[in-house]
Amino acid sequence: MSIECERVHGINLAQGVCDTTLPPSVGRAAKDAIDNACNSYTRYDGIGELRRAIARKLCLYNRLNTDPETQIIVSSGSTGAFYCACLALLNPGDEVILFEPYYGYHVNTLLAAEAVPTYVTMQPPDWSFTPQDLEAAVTSRTKGIMVNTPANPSGKVFSQAEIEWIAEFAMRHDLFVFTDEIYEYFLYDGRRHISPGALPGMEDRTITMSGFSKTYSITGWRIGYSASDPQWARMIGYMNDLVYVCAPSPLQWGVVAGLNELSAQFYCQLAKDYSVKRDRLCQALERAGLPPCSPQGAYYILANVSRLPGNDSKDRAMNLLSRTGVATVPGSAFFHGPQGESFVRFCYAKSDAELTEACQRLAGLE
Repeated sequence: MSIECERVHGINLAQGVCDTTLPPSVGRAAKDAIDNACNSYTRYDGIGELRRAIARKLCLYNRLNTDPETQIIVSSGSTGAFYCACLALLNPGDEVILFEPYYGYHVNTLLAAEAVPTYVTMQPPDWSFTPQDLEAAVTSRTKGIMVNTPANPSGKVFSQAEIEWIAEFAMRHDLFVFTDEIYEYFLYDGRRHISPGALPGMEDRTITMSGFSKTYSITGWRIGYSASDPQWARMIGYMNDLVYVCAPSPLQWGVVAGLNELSAQFYCQLAKDYSVKRDRLCQALERAGLPPCSPQGAYYILANVSRLPGNDSKDRAMNLLSRTGVATVPGSAFFHGPQGESFVRFCYAKSDAELTEACQRLAGLE
């Protein structure tokens, strides 16, 4: 869709590239690191300053107590962290439960590790599920469950009750809980981020993963991490060394500056700014007759486009692009069944000028 968007000189609300500006201190520290010759390999699990900064952040924000020497692995983005965790902890044929709509990279990462994704399908508009849905998905081959909160593409923020359901379920069935918490600061309407690994009894079985691509608008830097029990971290670290050697050295220093220098106000303002962007795009979609499922977090909107011509979500996304010049992602990218054919995903991690232009173009559908 990004290629098709370029071809028609459209507005790209498809790919989550995050076109906003990075914090000056983060960019400055990375440049200084290059100038100071910090350009060689680091330790396979990341520079000590970054691991210690991540441990402090995990303690203060996520309520996780971790040892930066034995439990944190800095990797090539949160996607790289998940790939290394899958290689380390899953055998071919092991099943991992995903919540649907899912993030496509989660599915493909499992497939690359020869694991088998299975699904709990959540129900719009708030993307709800029940404990009974979890029980229906588990089999004798289930080894883990992936929790993406806040979620891409739905924007769902898992509640305290839902996290507790998952924790009880995981402990009863002896499952790993893989978490993707990359959007942890993008929270709206007073919602709170809950890390599954912080719940009692979940410390040893949870692989907590996140990164800095979205928070600092550095999607191309590929700096992420995992935090887990030392026995799992050791194995994940071996895989990280084998696949990536290490994350980019000077960019790790840039992230250290962000973690050490940015105040709590930065993260609060981030959520406020993106809440405004969400509301603007949701209102434009309502006026255009494309009812949105208003996200609780992250920076994506799934909108119902069933009124547009086409046999499936790809046809409808292409119709929308041809009529308005606004690119989206077909909903079929996020569902293994037919449920996605009525949806497309919009990304609003864009500058105000781009978002204004997109909303004006969508008005042509009214």
